[in-house]
Amino acid sequence: MRICICEDAFDMGKHAAMIAALHIRHAIEKKAECSLILATGTSQFTMLDALVKEPNIDWSKVEVFHLDEYVGIPDTHNASFRKYLRERFAERVPALQAFHYIHADAPNLSQELTRLSRLIASKTIDVACIGIGENGHLAFNDPPAQLTTKEPYLVVQLDEACRKQQVGEGWFKDISEVPLQAISMSIPQILKSECIVCSVPDARKAEAVYMAVTAPIDPMHPCASLRAHTNCYLMLDRPAASLICPSI
Repeated sequence: MRICICEDAFDMGKHAAMIAALHIRHAIEKKAECSLILATGTSQFTMLDALVKEPNIDWSKVEVFHLDEYVGIPDTHNASFRKYLRERFAERVPALQAFHYIHADAPNLSQELTRLSRLIASKTIDVACIGIGENGHLAFNDPPAQLTTKEPYLVVQLDEACRKQQVGEGWFKDISEVPLQAISMSIPQILKSECIVCSVPDARKAEAVYMAVTAPIDPMHPCASLRAHTNCYLMLDRPAASLICPSI
């Protein structure tokens, strides 16, 4: 794991986008296409804004896989991750090859999981741009997370800490509005990515960052699984890094 500590969230987002763009260009040069995973949440605001402005990326050769989505939320809902990614990314890049959204409001979730799994099964994911939750989750894999599943996507239960975070970030007015389930890409599928760029700003994520760097790699510490990856960049601002580097 490579740890990069930036001055602030804006600087972190800019540098995370530069790293992601470098690997996207490399994949296109090497095999004439790129498969990309994108996450959502406030941690990705500055990274996505910088990524869409990166020069010399042929987006017509890039397909994107959606990381996670709330069960039962329509794509018109303010908290919908499809809405988030459409507005902050897909509509801002020209001629994107494809964007494989998770339809977690589908009437048959088993069929949706099958559809998503078939789409990603034949792909080598070149770059995954993700974050870490306050409870240490990756995607919506809250503790205890499934670390050995062979399924690319799962229906998962959202714990209280995760649901409170969604309220705290302003996506819902009250915890009673936050769904109890989501469709999430699994941790083993995320770790198959050739490169992972994990952006984690803000002091409220400091304990999760400490977990990622020091905790055992086990179901209760999902983000610690990033240490098992050979090409992972952990992008932090100073507040997020405060517990691993107290002197900064």
